[in-house]
Amino acid sequence: MTSQLLPSPPKTLIDQHGRQIPYLRLSVTDRCDLRCRYCLPERPDFLPKSEILSLEQLLFVVEQCTALGISKIRITGGEPLVRRDLLWLLERIGALDNCAELVITTNGTQLTKYASALKQAGVKRLNVSLDTLCPHKFHQLTRNNIQHEHILAGIAAASKAEFAGLKINTVLMRGFNDDELCDLVEFAMRHNADISFIEEMPIGIIGRDRKLHQLDSFTTESILSSRFMLTPSNHNSGGPASYWKVGGSSTKIGMIAPHTRNFCTNCNRVRITCQGNLYPCLGHDQHTKLAPAIRARDERQFRELLFSALATKPESHQFDIGGTTNVLRYMAVTGG
Repeated sequence: MTSQLLPSPPKTLIDQHGRQIPYLRLSVTDRCDLRCRYCLPERPDFLPKSEILSLEQLLFVVEQCTALGISKIRITGGEPLVRRDLLWLLERIGALDNCAELVITTNGTQLTKYASALKQAGVKRLNVSLDTLCPHKFHQLTRNNIQHEHILAGIAAASKAEFAGLKINTVLMRGFNDDELCDLVEFAMRHNADISFIEEMPIGIIGRDRKLHQLDSFTTESILSSRFMLTPSNHNSGGPASYWKVGGSSTKIGMIAPHTRNFCTNCNRVRITCQGNLYPCLGHDQHTKLAPAIRARDERQFRELLFSALATKPESHQFDIGGTTNVLRYMAVTGG
């Protein structure tokens, strides 16, 4: 670690477009125990362990980012809960004075084992991916032998643990789960959870025409309005979702719509991968290699690289669902 006197850190990081950046999505692994078709190839080439940051190095990243004004940390993967000894890292992040909110995104496969421990470690909110309530569709999508019932039991365990917030994330796919959207909302209601529907993003080569399977947020709202009374909500979770209240329930429905409701104007986040690459925007391939500074625990170099990356953060992604794939890397590489 450099011994030189560092300048006082800013209270808030700001990108070149004047947007405040209080939010870091930190991937702890590119590995996952599922092979969801929109996220990974069936036989992915995972990073060698020598290229993945250690837990101590990941903690250095969080310590530096929170010292620079980032207050919300979301732990992602791959599937973060397959990372060995992850609770060690979560406990230390949760104890940081400058970390106002520690959250995690998971596919739910490990929640029956870890839900209670995550709450004790300081995780405030939990997002769980669930794209279908049908076991057959689940296996078709995930290409894995994990039982669908195990995922549902994990969500029940998370609900019982009483996190400050529990949310279901559902990727919209026409012809696959568009007939289940209302049932998924009712599932969320039964588990005292919110639910966000996400328009599929053109990231990674997945071997099918995304345009044919694209389901937009306006069509989704129309489907949901046929069963539920929806009213707009000013709720803000710190992410890109727009929310609706469900009449007669505490559940909120979120829409994450990169195609039909571009949310880039209010973008407030950056992503750092388990390899130590900082991506200012999910929809672009440009990135900054932070690993040398992280491995050397060089605070000054880390700050300079972070500030430099924010100075190049694009104003907007340029997703074109009808064109060729915009970003060739898979979602698990960047962090979900």
